[in-house]
Amino acid sequence: MTADCSPHAGDDPAALLRRMFDAAVASAQPALCVPPHLPAPPRGRLLVIGAGKASAAMAHAVEQNWPGELQGLVVTRYGYAAPCRRIEIVEAAHPVPDAAGEQAARRMLEMVRGLGPDDLVLCLISGGGSALLPLPLPGLSLADKQAVNRELLRCGASIDEINCVRRHLSAIKGGRLAAACHPARVLTLAISDVPGDGPGDIASGPTVGDPTSCADALAIVRRYGVQLPPAALELLQSGGGESVKPDDARLARAEFRLVATPRMALQAAAQVARDAGYAVHLLGDSLEGEARDVGKLMAGMAQYVARHGEPFAAPCVLLSGGETTVTVRGHGRGGRNVEFLLALGLALRGEPGVWALAGDTDGVDGAEDIAGALLTPDTLERARAAGIRAADSLDDNDGHGFFGALGDSVVTGPTMTNVNDFRAVLVQARHCA
Repeated sequence: MTADCSPHAGDDPAALLRRMFDAAVASAQPALCVPPHLPAPPRGRLLVIGAGKASAAMAHAVEQNWPGELQGLVVTRYGYAAPCRRIEIVEAAHPVPDAAGEQAARRMLEMVRGLGPDDLVLCLISGGGSALLPLPLPGLSLADKQAVNRELLRCGASIDEINCVRRHLSAIKGGRLAAACHPARVLTLAISDVPGDGPGDIASGPTVGDPTSCADALAIVRRYGVQLPPAALELLQSGGGESVKPDDARLARAEFRLVATPRMALQAAAQVARDAGYAVHLLGDSLEGEARDVGKLMAGMAQYVARHGEPFAAPCVLLSGGETTVTVRGHGRGGRNVEFLLALGLALRGEPGVWALAGDTDGVDGAEDIAGALLTPDTLERARAAGIRAADSLDDNDGHGFFGALGDSVVTGPTMTNVNDFRAVLVQARHCA
């Protein structure tokens, strides 16, 4: 695409970026993506269970489209409930688990025991399910699980590494929930929030076999210097936390289907940008690494596009997803998306015509009910005028404090879905900037 100032390409970049983000979220709404995957009614009972930030909305979609009898229990994050009449909705804490989640997980395991071969368990899984189903293995307490979760979230480990450790300290994850359903058929409908869409990493895989081992989990703990409670360390060292393996006979009737993925969401956002006259370059839906490092890398690419028209011509949008990590060293209010944006802004140094929006599609970046933020060419200038140093904010992991002070936070409220992070960098043609 040649650099021009067509009516569409001249639209407000901030508004366009927000429309793209909203389109990504809308594409993964359970009311849209769940009904096409519902199975035929079983000869026996239908039991609906599930966990995650989208699980209540998924349950509502099932109720609205299921022709027969059903019952069940799903657990979601506080504030993410949906109106269901036959499926019980329990709200619990995320990202650090609480007693409500533990009790719901225990009840869920009790509900699935004693099912027969004619029964069907419909399991609705989405991101956040790991923290929302915090059932410790015997010998561990909820306090132990909370301590482990806090350590894992701070250490900079990737989501697959975090979930490996979680699976080996849980009485319900790592295939254990599906094994408890045997001999009933299990159909899992999942909304992916993880890079690569690995079934074992979405809510730590409660209904899929786990090829990793206690030794793998222990290696991750040692790699990042994670301080485990003594009982948790003993479980990993002894092998007592071993998960259910993929060839376990109890999983023979367990099926897993993805109903929404980060790639689908990014494609929906890309179409919005194309309709506005921008070329879109999808850089991948599974980018990982330290958020600030990804921000620096993306800044270098955007600057080269803006200054030299290579490897892409402006106007264009660089679009990516995935789940970066943050090694927490400061005491600020942050999340991986605002950390990315802070690093991006510092590296861009006010580059004209470069705008960006990054946010978590579940509406929660880090532990705050803030999805992310918007970066503009004059962000650093406005921050300096307000007496705020972006470098200090980054050092303190205070992305939410930084963008909130500028009025540039993106707040959505509960989105009722979760297809991982959204990052869009918009580069205008020089004479359009």
